[in-house]
Amino acid sequence: MSEQAVTRYTNDFLREVEKNVEEGHWVKMCMQCGVCSGSCPLGSAWAHPPQEIFMMIRAGKREEVLSSDSMWMCTSCYNCIVRCPRKLPITHIMHGLANYAHRLGLAPKNQPTRQFAKMFWDNLVQKGRVNELKLSLGLYFKDGFVQGIKNALAMQSIGLGMMKARRLNPFELFGGHACKDQKGIQAMLRKAREIEDRKKGYTA
Repeated sequence: MSEQAVTRYTNDFLREVEKNVEEGHWVKMCMQCGVCSGSCPLGSAWAHPPQEIFMMIRAGKREEVLSSDSMWMCTSCYNCIVRCPRKLPITHIMHGLANYAHRLGLAPKNQPTRQFAKMFWDNLVQKGRVNELKLSLGLYFKDGFVQGIKNALAMQSIGLGMMKARRLNPFELFGGHACKDQKGIQAMLRKAREIEDRKKGYTA
């Protein structure tokens, strides 16, 4: 048998995921049973369900995985983790892959849940608490003024119901709730960014 025939198979992308993605070292433990996909409420909407993503990682399909919108479909319901025979932290891996793709600039630009995640985060970090009115308006008007008006009219009954239940306050448009220690929140976020910046030497 030739030396070429017995050369050990190596997968650089799998090692990259193990090093740079949260809980990425669990990917190689997937036994491809498909329980995660069958348990996911949005399973039919995924281009690549979790076990397929893991298989693609192990096959070295780096560009296909990191440019996929599948990781952004996860709603953190944790059904997959609860039912996984090997108790893989699938939710954490999917979010970790999404974050990694985002930091590398490879995530799909117009994926709706990715847009929402960014809007939610930008809203949250301003004062440490989500301003629900500004977040809702941002979602309504993200595709333009005319579409925003249409979205607002279509959702008016829900909006009025939220106001009656005091879950939506029109005065939040001018300020809204904020955490008491906003300086502490900002200091914490700066420290987190410093830690992330140290990871700029991602192994590609």
